[in-house]
Amino acid sequence: MGLITGVYTNLQLVIQSGVLFRSVSVGARSWSGIFKYQITLEDNKNWLLYATPHNGQDPQLSLVSNTELRGVPNWSGVVQIAKNPSGSSGEYIYDNAAGVYPTSMDLAASTFGQTGTYHFEWRKAGLTGANEPKLLMFALPHHVESFAGPTPFARTPLRLQTTTKGIATAVVADSWTLVEANLPVDMGFSPWNGSLPRGSRSTTYLSPTAIDVINKVAESEIAQDMSNQTDLDSMYFSGKALSKFAALVYAIHKLCDEPDFARVGLSQLKVAFAKFSTNQQRYPLVYDTAWKGLVSSGAYITGNAGQDFGNTYYNDHHFHYAYFIHAAAIIAHLDPQWLQLNKEWVNLLVRDAANPSTSDQYFPFSRAFDWYHGHSWAKGLFESADAKDEESSSEDAFFAYAMKMWGKVTGDQSMEARGNLMLSVLARTLRNYFLMQDGNSNHPAEFIANKVAGVLFENKVDATTYFGTNREYIHGIHMLPLLPYSSLTRPSSFITQEWTQIFDPSNPSAPNPASTIQGGWKGILYANLALIDPRQSWDFFAQENFNMSWIDGGASRTWYLAWAAGLGGAP
Repeated sequence: MGLITGVYTNLQLVIQSGVLFRSVSVGARSWSGIFKYQITLEDNKNWLLYATPHNGQDPQLSLVSNTELRGVPNWSGVVQIAKNPSGSSGEYIYDNAAGVYPTSMDLAASTFGQTGTYHFEWRKAGLTGANEPKLLMFALPHHVESFAGPTPFARTPLRLQTTTKGIATAVVADSWTLVEANLPVDMGFSPWNGSLPRGSRSTTYLSPTAIDVINKVAESEIAQDMSNQTDLDSMYFSGKALSKFAALVYAIHKLCDEPDFARVGLSQLKVAFAKFSTNQQRYPLVYDTAWKGLVSSGAYITGNAGQDFGNTYYNDHHFHYAYFIHAAAIIAHLDPQWLQLNKEWVNLLVRDAANPSTSDQYFPFSRAFDWYHGHSWAKGLFESADAKDEESSSEDAFFAYAMKMWGKVTGDQSMEARGNLMLSVLARTLRNYFLMQDGNSNHPAEFIANKVAGVLFENKVDATTYFGTNREYIHGIHMLPLLPYSSLTRPSSFITQEWTQIFDPSNPSAPNPASTIQGGWKGILYANLALIDPRQSWDFFAQENFNMSWIDGGASRTWYLAWAAGLGGAP
């Protein structure tokens, strides 16, 4: 909200500051019935305090010490406090917005063709009547970029620094309209290049040379024991394995045009998936009546709250369930008859993380995705000194993509549209706050060289991960899984800078040449490279004596070859 607001009933108003009060003076009233105080703290910052009594009683605020401002006892009314960095002009803006405050917000959205529009409509309380003030709310940089209709004209010159998202702009309006004009409506399961003209962005044809190479690799990967790799004690890692096999089967069936070859793998995949859709996995899902969601029973059984990254406590649900939803979408695409037996179970996963209805009594509205911030939060019920956070921006986008594709194969146009809109909003917020190109204006200049945010909290940004400080971890967690949505949310200009400055083996000053990295992170880096240099990526994955340790458990060499070939890398 634009002004920090508290509602008092028969209480003594006390305002404290650890910075220390330098001066407090009574200001001229902006509206009849509102008392105003101008405050300067010892850090030389200026604040405004507005008190709107319910019965007209003067709060009679006065300094009792340099740390405390105190009013009369048994006072009732609304108190609002605002930081004012803009002198008299900022004070004028606040004066004309004081007396009202938001109580809730209604979200509405629609799509038409490739354009998506969403609206924030605030409900408010406080002063009422013909001359009641409009609401002052602060817009983040990505909001300002996408404002449409009358909203751009409601912006003011008042600005405030946020903790982790650049400079916020004060907007005086009771509703906002925002537009995303480039929805990825043509994005499917095949490699997709968002920089190409519409109609040619999705690849369905691979050269005979590419198909020959891919089929030879696929012969061994499709023969792997899918049930053994997916029947794990983790929804996250089980889902990753199911998703990778789904992409592998799709590549064989559709991109290499080998449906008979793919059919055996598809049958294995359906058996592996059934372990979860029938809730027979090691730690079955249970419905939590307190917070209303589907959670792993792992923490209940083991007593370890961190089991499966805290899934039982709602950590990372959109990450975990995205992989199942993606796998299900591909299976249903290849075998429509399978859909009817599994549709409701997959829909439950969508409802848990991204329920679109406020009237659903079993799941909350949009548990993960924050429509104001424009991205999801991964933190569940755990305490955090720096508030909510998200580490993997790419898996956030992956959920939106998986939901979009599930909506597409099930014929749920609303779900598909929500996925398209979320992807477009994420493309905007990720380049503003998570993926930092040179010249990014939302982070300190000295931080931009990291190129990625690492873990973005509400109160800080930390260039690390929860599992280690290696650069390939910090960057790779914002890349995986490499799928069609990656071209939308990871701009080629950003990838070029990231690769050139940090991972390019031909750059002698690159601190972490990709050629020296071991393990599955190496494959992730080279799969990401396909988005700007598909031939180099293809050559890496097609090389003889390829080391399979370079492929992580959530990907296949088959898909990476098809991915690079589809983006134009194959001979």
